Amino acid sequence: MPAGYYLGTTLAALPQYWMLVPIGMVVGYFIVAAEPAVHVLNRQVEDVTSGAIPQKAIGLALSIGVAVSIGLAMLRVCLGIPIYYLLVPGYAVALLLTRCVPRIFTAIAFDSGGVTTGPMTVPFIMALGLGVSSIRSDADASQDSFGLVALCSVGPILAVMVLSLIYPGAGVYTPVEIPSVADSRALWHLFQVELP
Repeated sequence: MPAGYYLGTTLAALPQYWMLVPIGMVVGYFIVAAEPAVHVLNRQVEDVTSGAIPQKAIGLALSIGVAVSIGLAMLRVCLGIPIYYLLVPGYAVALLLTRCVPRIFTAIAFDSGGVTTGPMTVPFIMALGLGVSSIRSDADASQDSFGLVALCSVGPILAVMVLSLIYPGAGVYTPVEIPSVADSRALWHLFQVELP
C-alpha cells in the first residue's frame, strides 16, 4: 500500500498528469499477472475448456482487461468523471455480451472479475487511487478514490467474454457424471473403491 500511495502522489504531482494513465496500466498489468488468484483461475478455465483456451491466453486477457480498467480509472480520478458514467455502460455491455457468449463463459467471466479482489491487486489499486486523489483540491477528490476496485472488475469480465468469442470451440463443457447411489452401503463402496 505505501508503494501504491507513493506512486500515485508522485505521478499525480507531475506536470503531465496524463502519464498516470499509461503508467497505471503497465503497473496494473504486472500486478494482475502476479496475482495468485489469476493463476488458479487460468488452470481451472483450461481444465473446463479441455485445453481449448490456453492458460497464457486467459492470463493475458485478464491482465489487459484490468490494465485498461486502471487506465480508465486514473483518467476518471484526474478529470473528476462520475464513476457511474463508466460502471453502468461497462456492466451493460457485459450483460449484452452474455447473449453472445457460450453459457459457461458467462459464469467464468463474472468470476474473473474477482481477480481484482486479490491480496496484491486491491491494496495497490486503492492506494494508487488515494495517492492520485490526494493531489486534487476539490471537494469530490476523496470520494473519487473509491469505486476503483468495482471499476477494475469490469475489465476482466469483458476481456473473458471477448476471449470466448475469439475461441468459439471452447464453450463445450461436459459435466462430470455423478453416480446414483441407492443407499449408504453403495455410497461406502464408492468411497472404498476410490480412496486407495
